Amino acid sequence: MTLELPFVKNPQPVSGRLAGQRLLITGAAGSLGGALAEMIAAEGGELVLLDSDLKGLEALHDRIEAAGHGQPGLYPLDLMGASPDDYTELAERIRSALGGLDVVIQAAAALGEPAPIGLYAPQQWLETLHVNLNGAFMMTQACLPLLRESAGAMLFISDACGRSGQAAMGAYAVSKWGLEGLMQTLAAESSEAHPVTACSIDPGPLRSGLRRRAYAGEMPEEAPIPEGAAAAILSLLGTEGSPKNGGQYKVTT
Repeated sequence: MTLELPFVKNPQPVSGRLAGQRLLITGAAGSLGGALAEMIAAEGGELVLLDSDLKGLEALHDRIEAAGHGQPGLYPLDLMGASPDDYTELAERIRSALGGLDVVIQAAAALGEPAPIGLYAPQQWLETLHVNLNGAFMMTQACLPLLRESAGAMLFISDACGRSGQAAMGAYAVSKWGLEGLMQTLAAESSEAHPVTACSIDPGPLRSGLRRRAYAGEMPEEAPIPEGAAAAILSLLGTEGSPKNGGQYKVTT
């Protein structure tokens, strides 16, 4: 059953809601990742921001610092070329810098090249699946020991095409179906000895570079701003509530 998260039309950070929380965001230089990062920083969370786009990370860092919300940790990493050892090193550095981790938000995604299955380029297929699914698996596995210690949460950013078939979305859609399976498997493994909550979130259409590439004929202003979806997602964290283990959420406008 899909659980609804209302889109926030006038998003405002809730002061102190995430104070003391340690969060990792992948794909942090993207539209949704950046909106989440700025709001989390405003709410008092301690952040590690990961992306392959170093310039984008630095610009995000500067915006957060200029707003008076401290200095988040930056971690440039290209999921396409990263090895399992790179993910292990990331987790070790987070433990050293923050002492642990409470929440991971996996927002990193590669669109690939939208095309029908019969015309899809095999190399593009393999690369997109590697970034979106293999990368998510290795990130999950590396961060699990930290999340077990804090009884933390793993949030996977999904997509409508990962829950219902959509023509010409190719490897991106299939990788999101795989991400939903990864989430559900992780949720099923939750126990007292393994107290990690896992859920997925379809943020809905958003004003983003990825959407512009996928729907080139759509005017950018037709899609909702990412800040409204970010505020909806953050309502699952902090003092307001907690995500349902195995929950498949959808941000509704």
